[in-house]
Amino acid sequence: MKKNAVLFVNTLKKNAADFAEQIKLELDKQEVDTAIFKFNDNPGVPPRGKWDIAFSLGGDGTVLYTARCLAPLGVPILPVNMGTLGFIAEVSKEDWLDVFLKWEKGEITHSFRCMFNVSVERKSEIIMENFCLNDAVITCTGIAKLIKLDVSLEPQGVSLGAYRCDGLIISTPTGSTAYSMAAGGPILDPEMDAVIINPICPFALSNRPYVLSSKQTIAVTVADEQRSEVLLTVDGQEVFALECGDRILVKESPYNAKIIFPGKHAYYSTLRHKLFWSSSDKPLMTPLMTGGENHA
Repeated sequence: MKKNAVLFVNTLKKNAADFAEQIKLELDKQEVDTAIFKFNDNPGVPPRGKWDIAFSLGGDGTVLYTARCLAPLGVPILPVNMGTLGFIAEVSKEDWLDVFLKWEKGEITHSFRCMFNVSVERKSEIIMENFCLNDAVITCTGIAKLIKLDVSLEPQGVSLGAYRCDGLIISTPTGSTAYSMAAGGPILDPEMDAVIINPICPFALSNRPYVLSSKQTIAVTVADEQRSEVLLTVDGQEVFALECGDRILVKESPYNAKIIFPGKHAYYSTLRHKLFWSSSDKPLMTPLMTGGENHA
């Protein structure tokens, strides 16, 4: 049966648009019907269709956007790295066809990545809902960045404490190599079912990152009398203004992101190289500056 593919192309990445045309020509030879969706800072609405596979052409941020669009449809994503870091976008421009052909033959399986459902409850009403593959981050704007947050586990109502910090990162295992890692959080195997709660520059040094089961629902309440505007950012791309008393609920999504990648050896090889864990590797940047990019 003839397959259908969609290409999510981040035109802010150099040569991404031209490379998409090259992929389309090759897929035409493989008798794959292909649609190309190009976007930049304002992605718009991707084309509708019954897709068998999606290609993400850009960096890690492009994969995050593609995953949020397609996870409810169960479409596997082949992430082609057109950027620099590529913790999620691990497939190089030179290897994409080989990876695709192996996937088509069933020689490569999917990496199922835990996603979160993120919602905001205001006065007992859900006013915002979204998905994330990397993280949900609560921060303040302005000069006075110290934020007051109460964190608990629902529905048990178990308090994890009151945080005074510059912000709070609630990260998936996939997002453990992004903002959370830069804030001192642990690196998790990307296929784990877990959640990281990581305070940014906590006022109390005893506030350390938590790693919990993703079966838990994390409830974060914005305390009264904040000194600056409070923002919720989803995957570094979707921003929502919060008010005092708002509850941010983060729980495991019923959908997983299905990522096509060469295998676990490639993931750990990427970690070694990007984080300069091997003396034979030269870092692309200093280790403290690394982390999966969120921007598309």
